[in-house]
Amino acid sequence: MVYILEDDDNIRKLINYSLKSQGFEVQDFALPSAFWSALQTKNPDLLLLDIMLPEEDGISILKKLRSNPKTSTIPVIMLTAKDSEYDVVTGLDSGADDYVTKPFGMMTLVSRIKAVLRRYEKTDSHKELLQAGELKIDENQHTVFTDTHQLFLTVKEFDLLVLLVKNRGNVLTREMLLEHIWDISADIESRTVDVHIRTLRQKLGDAGNAIETIRGVGYKFI
Repeated sequence: MVYILEDDDNIRKLINYSLKSQGFEVQDFALPSAFWSALQTKNPDLLLLDIMLPEEDGISILKKLRSNPKTSTIPVIMLTAKDSEYDVVTGLDSGADDYVTKPFGMMTLVSRIKAVLRRYEKTDSHKELLQAGELKIDENQHTVFTDTHQLFLTVKEFDLLVLLVKNRGNVLTREMLLEHIWDISADIESRTVDVHIRTLRQKLGDAGNAIETIRGVGYKFI
C-alpha cells in the first residue's frame, strides 16, 4: 500500500494511475488532515510526500512521523519542486529515504519506490539481537534499550547504530554510510551523515561516547 500526499490534483491522479498500473495498492490525499485521519486506521508500506502543502508542510509532517514510534519506520520519498542542496539535505536530515524532484518521469518514480522497498526488505531479512556495552538492540522489534530505559530512534538513526555496532572497531567512511543507509553517493548529501550521528549521540546519552569521529574520514563504534 502506497500513500500519496500531494495537493496538485493532476500530479496526484497521474501518480495514482501509474502506480496502480504497476500493481501497487494506492490511496491518495490532497490535504494533510485527510492523511493523518487515514493513518489512524492503517500504516502504508511507503509514503510519497510533497513538501509544499496546504495546512502543513511536508518536512513538518515527516518529522512528526519519525518522532512517533508507531510511524517512525514508514519509508518516505519526498516529492518536491525544490532541488537546491539545502532542500535536499533538509529532507534527508529529517528522515526521508529518498527524494524526487519535479518534473519527474513516472517510470523513474516507480523505480525509486521499488528500490526503497527492496532496501527495507533486505534490512528485514538480516535481523538479530545485538549488545554493545549498556545498549541492547533488537533488530526484529526495532528497539534499543539501555540498562534502564528504552530509546526511541528514527529509522535512519537505528540503521546507523546497527551498522556501526556490527562493524565495531572498524572505520566507516561517510561515503560508505551514505551508500549502505541511504543508497546515495552524491557529494552534496555527505553532511546528512554528520547530522544523524550528532542526533544519535544525543539520544544515546553516555553510550553515545562509543561513536568515535575519525577526522576527515568517518566514524567507528569502539
